[in-house]
Amino acid sequence: MIPVRGHEGQTVAVLGLGRSGRATAAALKAGGADVVAWDDGPSGREAAEAEGIALRDLTRASSYEGVSLLVTSPGIPHLYPAPHAAIAAAWEAGVPVDNDIGLFFRSFAAEGFEAFDTLPRIVAVTGSNGKSTTSALIHHILTENGRPAQLAGNIGRGVLDLEPPHDGEVVVLELSSYQTELARGLTPDIAVLTNLSPDHLDRHAGPGGYFAAKRRLFSEGGPDRAVIGVDENEGRYLANQLATAAADDRVIAISSGRKLAGPGWNVFARKGFLSEYRKGRQVASVDLRDIPGLPGAHNHQNACAAWAVARALGLGPRGIEAALRSYGGLPHRSQRVAEKDGVAFVNDSKATNVDAAAKALAAFPRIRWICGGLEKEGGLSGLGEGLGHVAKAYVIGREAEAFAMKLSGVEAEVCGTMARAVERAMAEAEPGDTVLLAPAAASFDQYDSFEKRGEDFVAQLRARL
Repeated sequence: MIPVRGHEGQTVAVLGLGRSGRATAAALKAGGADVVAWDDGPSGREAAEAEGIALRDLTRASSYEGVSLLVTSPGIPHLYPAPHAAIAAAWEAGVPVDNDIGLFFRSFAAEGFEAFDTLPRIVAVTGSNGKSTTSALIHHILTENGRPAQLAGNIGRGVLDLEPPHDGEVVVLELSSYQTELARGLTPDIAVLTNLSPDHLDRHAGPGGYFAAKRRLFSEGGPDRAVIGVDENEGRYLANQLATAAADDRVIAISSGRKLAGPGWNVFARKGFLSEYRKGRQVASVDLRDIPGLPGAHNHQNACAAWAVARALGLGPRGIEAALRSYGGLPHRSQRVAEKDGVAFVNDSKATNVDAAAKALAAFPRIRWICGGLEKEGGLSGLGEGLGHVAKAYVIGREAEAFAMKLSGVEAEVCGTMARAVERAMAEAEPGDTVLLAPAAASFDQYDSFEKRGEDFVAQLRARL
């Protein structure tokens, strides 16, 4: 646990009592703060009471008397589409609002750091797609090369639930726009933007607000080194804003699909080969095409980001390449579940938006595509050339028929349920096909999460294989 510093003897309120909220309450108590808390759901309040957390209805302005800070969980809206009642009440009472990420960055440097031979470092990864894989891949590369590392944030473990860092340790954080938008402290040593595509637009009031939330990771504290995906205008703009000259190697530009020129530090993947250039000269190259845990151009982009971070941390090309080859992948993210009779089965349930699904479709030559769910803002027009790889689509979800009608030029069968979609895709798949779950939609019309959707896909496969 990372004890929260700076609130000794003060009363701090915590809003939201899920995993991160309860970890925040414990870290505040460990740092000497008194904690009061609230959750909209009775189950959250009951779990908190069982852990000895005092409850107080924070939706009332009168509840903030004597409170020095409100810490809110990332899933709770604080601005758009409307502030949560408790956050509005804190504003009314003049109480500052923060989240666990802000507390972490202000509490990370502990007593005893001056005795370390090598100071611990923080790598923070954000972006629309690939940030989980990139974060896990960086952590894997570090540990495979004997560097102590911890992994946390949006990927599963709460940041305040980490162990106090050791000499030379690297903490790798995956951060969502919900987390970066509100955090009052954002001071990573290395910051990464994988890419940017429309997502969570209702939460950020449009693409400008969404980009602004991501950009805060680079503008609040100013990282020592920034790894920026430059395949979109926002990334090119950010890289240009951070660099003081064309050869400024504090910015490492990454790309998937095109060669990056210029005198700076560049890492790019083109036609399946990763290349690193510094000062206009190639210094390393790796063939990514036969690495099973990183299929497709989107994963090659993730590999470029992880490569850049590892090189910035002083690792050599051979050690990084060996770690890339041993990487097994994350569940629900281009996860190769099985192969039988020449047909591969891939679970990419995390492809909850059109951009992620398009990249998944581009990774395989001939696809039996399981798609559908709660369609996101912007429609399906962004699927683009990836649809050319689809032999047939098998559509799930409550609005499966309407979803199928939007798949122009693709043969589509309305299945409704995962069980029916898997059954039909398996029955019609031929050797060389890939049965791919890449929904291009949220899961909440049928499942509690994309993880549950992916687990159902895997369970349906295993019942039939």
